[in-house]
Amino acid sequence: MRIVVIGGTGRIGAQVVDRLRRQGQEVLAASPSGGVDSVTGAGLPAALAGARVVVDLSNAPSFEDRAAMEFFQASTRNLLAAGAAAGIGHHLALSVVGTDRLQENGYFRAKLAQERLIAAGPLPWTILRATQFLEFLDGIIEGGAGPGGIRLPAALFQPIAAADVAALVAEAALQPPVNRMIEIAGPERIGMAALAGRYLAARGDARRVAADPAARYFGAAIDDRSLTAGEDARLGPTRIADWLRATAPAPAPQR
Repeated sequence: MRIVVIGGTGRIGAQVVDRLRRQGQEVLAASPSGGVDSVTGAGLPAALAGARVVVDLSNAPSFEDRAAMEFFQASTRNLLAAGAAAGIGHHLALSVVGTDRLQENGYFRAKLAQERLIAAGPLPWTILRATQFLEFLDGIIEGGAGPGGIRLPAALFQPIAAADVAALVAEAALQPPVNRMIEIAGPERIGMAALAGRYLAARGDARRVAADPAARYFGAAIDDRSLTAGEDARLGPTRIADWLRATAPAPAPQR
């Protein structure tokens, strides 16, 4: 089966492409650097010719409100139009758990707009909403850093390893469309500030993280429900302790 992965050279996309190819699928890793630009539409008709599935893993190059909205609206409209013309049978997209609950943030407003375009569009679809990637912890920590130190919400979240996201996306690409959203998440819930502290300690970083109920997540107020998945979510297998061990820097050699 021919599958086109938009954003196929990115963090998740490259892993999805590799997984699908190892399963014998014909996969095109589409990206602007390869001549396929979903925002302008350049290269889309040729890329989608003969394909049965489009996997949209594209992401806005800027989190600025207007730029993110323009990116996701233009990209999604072009993919849906080109997909309909090519006879695509499954439009699969990756979104974020809590998108509809985090509308104070412009990026999440843009993701919700993307979701709505897909659901109202001409193609059979599936949207996978993933929780925050464990690999984004550095960005989360720096987002909470300020003159008074690192302050992050105490609220629970349910981070997932990027490799588990890729595995679940690749699995969904080979399944029929379900015309609904499916949540995917890590197997554990933990306070955001608590995990950030563990992460820094595992890397020998002496900075302390304060759990602040008033701290915001990239401008949005959150609680224990905002970033956690529902009871019917698909869970990746990677536990936090195992991920921390696997990604911790190697100890310095003894002299």
